[in-house]
Amino acid sequence: METTSSASNPLGTQPINQLLTRFAIPSIIAMLVSALYNIVDQFFIGHSIGTLGNAATNVAFPLTITCTALSLMCGIGGAANFNLSMGGGEKEQAKRYAGNAIFLLFSLGVLLCVAVRVFLEPMMNLFGATPDIMEYSLTYTGITSLGFPFLILTTGGSNLIRADGSPRFSMICTLTGAILNTILDPLFIFGFGMGMAGAALATIIGQIVSGIMVIIYFSRFFKTVDLTLSSLKPSFNHCKDIVRLGMAPCFNQLAMMVVQIAMNNILRYYGAQSSYGSEIPLACAGIISKVNMIFYSMCIGISQGLQPIVSFNYGAKKYHRVREAYLKAAAAATIASCAAFLCFHLFPRQIIGFFGSGSEEYFRFAEQYFKIFLFFTFINGLQPVSSNFFTSIGKATKGIFLSLTRQIIFLLPLIIILPMFMGIDGVMYSAPVADFMAAVLVILFITREMKLLNGMIADQSNNPPLAMG
Repeated sequence: METTSSASNPLGTQPINQLLTRFAIPSIIAMLVSALYNIVDQFFIGHSIGTLGNAATNVAFPLTITCTALSLMCGIGGAANFNLSMGGGEKEQAKRYAGNAIFLLFSLGVLLCVAVRVFLEPMMNLFGATPDIMEYSLTYTGITSLGFPFLILTTGGSNLIRADGSPRFSMICTLTGAILNTILDPLFIFGFGMGMAGAALATIIGQIVSGIMVIIYFSRFFKTVDLTLSSLKPSFNHCKDIVRLGMAPCFNQLAMMVVQIAMNNILRYYGAQSSYGSEIPLACAGIISKVNMIFYSMCIGISQGLQPIVSFNYGAKKYHRVREAYLKAAAAATIASCAAFLCFHLFPRQIIGFFGSGSEEYFRFAEQYFKIFLFFTFINGLQPVSSNFFTSIGKATKGIFLSLTRQIIFLLPLIIILPMFMGIDGVMYSAPVADFMAAVLVILFITREMKLLNGMIADQSNNPPLAMG
């Protein structure tokens, strides 16, 4: 039996190719634009301040990852529950999930902002700042922390806006902030001579404008359910469900943060023992992490575009559409992965040179890091799509486990152990080993899930549901 909601909703009726194009492309653009916030700052800082400025933004980067983690936990968790409820015809439940997700997004953004303001210098020490970098890190992070509530609301809220059927508007919200940031960065850094403070100020102005646009959408344009102030009233059960389904993408980002912090400290320690010194590895690793985030943002965008399609159809028991959507999203992520692999291995010096000049040792280290650390990029698209797929169908435990495999289970131990025997080169070789092992696990998990879906599709063919007259 199909509810009226699932029978009439385009998520359950339109061709999968059209739906993936409609939802994934705006999501990819939004995620790329979000990543460009950091890239734009890195570009102008690299050309105005140089290596120390680039290293300082790398030290601050774990907090950006934390914002993304909280955004995805509340945004994807809220959107998955929202679409599962809508697919099952439970509009009132869907309304409460959307409202509670909005409440969590803004509340966690404010809490993170306060925590960073209180513990700013100890955090910068923990994240790997050297004495030469510290002042730049404090300036940049002290200002950008003020934008965290708006950044988290925009990134997480975009998932809810897509779940409501408005992927283009979610893209426009993020794009508007990024364009503002790009315009204001050179004006503040070069025109007003504000340096790191100018880059940070340009960033938060863009984030605030994007956040205001998201708030306006929630208050005036949300179309599938009527959101009211009572919808925002926190409910323990609804918040628990949101966190449960949002933990996989959240843990994936938090794992990236933990690895980033560990890597910064390891690069600082072993870099000081090498011919490169501490600052060159920190600066290069920071730039390469953010360039890699462009590729990774494409995969996350594909997985976010997949989420409402999979969640709705799984809730409506249209399992053949669930299978088709996953396979096509996985293929798109793999194509993006192969394109990124070619760029990273054919043009490493050109990419690193885009972010400013440096010594020959600086460029030599960056080229090695690109080619070794990112060797298995061509298989890395499967993990975010697959872990988010499990979250989208309500299997949070599997999603969480897959989200932790590469970063925590494999990469973190390797970047600690291998440098003991190989010095700073051990950091580079840890990633391809972790990537390969994580990909093997993903393939095993998803193969089993596809067999289960095939079984449910076969059962439906043998026992078709009765049509409702």
